[in-house]
Amino acid sequence: QVQLVESGGGLVQAGGSLRLSCAASGRTFSSYAMGWFRQAPGKEREFVAAINWSGSTPDYADSVKGRFTMSRDNAKNTVYLQMNVLKPEDTAVYYCAAHRGLWSVTTVNGYNYWGQGTQVTVSS
Repeated sequence: QVQLVESGGGLVQAGGSLRLSCAASGRTFSSYAMGWFRQAPGKEREFVAAINWSGSTPDYADSVKGRFTMSRDNAKNTVYLQMNVLKPEDTAVYYCAAHRGLWSVTTVNGYNYWGQGTQVTVSS
């Protein structure tokens, strides 16, 4: 069982930056691939970024490539999402998720555990 707690969301102007964090419980954090997803009102939850157990070569959705960076610190049981050049269309609830496997996946159904989400609002 893994429990995930996101933090770092908030209100920011377009062009600004935010850094999301996701703290995980448990002693086997490094055996999980991790992902970030987001869900805007009235829309389905969508993939944002994913990272494998070692933190190498993260995957990104095309809509955030070049602006978002995902990383992890296995010693701290934490993953991060650095979001730069934010746009109003990035407004959503952002969720952290854990996949019971070493290699990253990009689908919602591929994840076993989810956090409660953190709101990100980008004003124009």
